[in-house]
Amino acid sequence: MLFAIALLASACSGTSSSSTSSSSTELRGARLRVLAVWTGAEARRFAAVIRAFEAHTGVVIDYVSTGNRIADELAARRAAHDLPDVAFVPQPGLLRQYARAGLLVPLGAGTVNEVTRSYPPVWRELGSVDGRLYGVWFKAANKSLIWYDVGAFERAGVIPPSSLEGLVAVARKLATTRVPVFSLGARDGWTLTDWFENVYLALAGPGRYDELAAHHMAWTDPSVKRALRLLSRLWSPSNVAGGAGRALTTTFEQSVRNAFSSPPDAAMVMEGDFVAGAITGTTKARLGIDADVFPFPQARVGDRFVVGGGDAAVVMRRSAAADAFVRYLATPQAAVVWARYGGFISANVNVDLSAYPDAVTRGIARALIEAGDGFRFDLSDLQPAQFGGIEGRGMRRRLQDFLVTDDVDGTAAGLEADATAAYG
Repeated sequence: MLFAIALLASACSGTSSSSTSSSSTELRGARLRVLAVWTGAEARRFAAVIRAFEAHTGVVIDYVSTGNRIADELAARRAAHDLPDVAFVPQPGLLRQYARAGLLVPLGAGTVNEVTRSYPPVWRELGSVDGRLYGVWFKAANKSLIWYDVGAFERAGVIPPSSLEGLVAVARKLATTRVPVFSLGARDGWTLTDWFENVYLALAGPGRYDELAAHHMAWTDPSVKRALRLLSRLWSPSNVAGGAGRALTTTFEQSVRNAFSSPPDAAMVMEGDFVAGAITGTTKARLGIDADVFPFPQARVGDRFVVGGGDAAVVMRRSAAADAFVRYLATPQAAVVWARYGGFISANVNVDLSAYPDAVTRGIARALIEAGDGFRFDLSDLQPAQFGGIEGRGMRRRLQDFLVTDDVDGTAAGLEADATAAYG
């Protein structure tokens, strides 16, 4: 009942973003159409969040899953004058684009207050455009993780490293065993951009990361080349399962399955918290026993940088019910509903870690929260789509080529040419 009480208090104080405030009884019977990317198990878990809201308010929600084509779906609906009431956008760039095109409703004072209480400044900034809050980052992702086969580490006599040089040393030691070091799902180019982003943030720091993300710095900058040189060491032919050729035909899901098969095809996979679902759903490995995880190593002791992503709820059609739903999503109560099922972490600092179902997930969520202002959104998601978001183009293609060519200068020059074209 905590949300129902909060909703009534907010309505009485007139903090709805709609023109008139409404009590929960006045919301009863209202209908909302909600679009998001989630399918399968994720859609079923989000349905539990929806049911909790419906039970408290009497609002009826029709959920439509778009898969990974939400930008295309929203473009088609915009052309047909058929936008949803609420959508979840996975990229800050899309949020900014829609807000500046007048497609989003600024969130009301009640939601702003809830977000201010519950989210660090970096997440509030990611949901804001020109000083106004438009999005609530309901579901977050921690992409600064390396998952490893416990047995492979034990047989090689190594432990999870805390520094980048330590990672290089562990890779060197593992390379002497019969198990390759890394399983790369390089057919999905976004896995390689995630690698680059983690290495670059660790080496260059948040300030330069922000400059590069905004293209206020050229991709031929020495800091970019330094990151590429380290990637070259980590992705050496002896470290990559099957070499570059096989990696380029391996999807993300296959890379996880290969690493945690029996016997394992590789000792490690670098990717986000969603790897846990791929392990439990496609292999017999047990989390915390056969498969474990450690934070992506840093260049300097004490750094806590995290690259991540998320899905932001935005209002596209003004109504009291839509405002109430997004305000609910900003509360810790909404996050806890999904967190208890697993496969979910929240950037909401008021979500108690005990809500997460296992120690592995609790550790991942803690790392995201403790990163604070050291959190940075996935750099490729901050780029124009033609540079950062399309397979076979831009960052994804250049890093796939780099995996084969090992050409630092040529890759940096190619990235700069693509970025200039995309921004120009």
